[in-house]
Amino acid sequence: MNRRSFLSWFGLGWAVSRLPVALTAIASGLAACSKSSDSAVQPSADSKAASSDGFQTIGSLADLDKNGQILSEKSVIGPVLIIRNPTTPTAVVAVNPTCTHQGCLVAWKSERKSFACPCHNSTFTAEGAVIEGPARKALGTYIAKIEGNSVLVKKG
Repeated sequence: MNRRSFLSWFGLGWAVSRLPVALTAIASGLAACSKSSDSAVQPSADSKAASSDGFQTIGSLADLDKNGQILSEKSVIGPVLIIRNPTTPTAVVAVNPTCTHQGCLVAWKSERKSFACPCHNSTFTAEGAVIEGPARKALGTYIAKIEGNSVLVKKG
């Protein structure tokens, strides 16, 4: 056996002997990074406690009126963007702001009364329906309401 063959076989043998260690490390890393279904979901700093009827407080009415929207990217129920309903200003609309085309966050454009994706120019109605693509699917929606000075949402 020549030197090159020996080193090749030696290197291959070493790599194979290290394979269980590498696979264990990769599996441990993946397990640590994945969401476990039996682990408790920790509320984020921008989400509040859920009420008995399943609604989650996302923000205050004062914040909604001041900013024209409330965006909570890490609420317990997922990303939420809340606006006043353009046709019924006493009501609110809540959508998942993740564009269904490639996952960018849409923004509310009050002057156009639509959501717009900054990445590929998809536009959506206030209710989340597609106006213009490339997105083909509507934005996800939530049930939303105003209660006192709080804006609440829940999955629908």
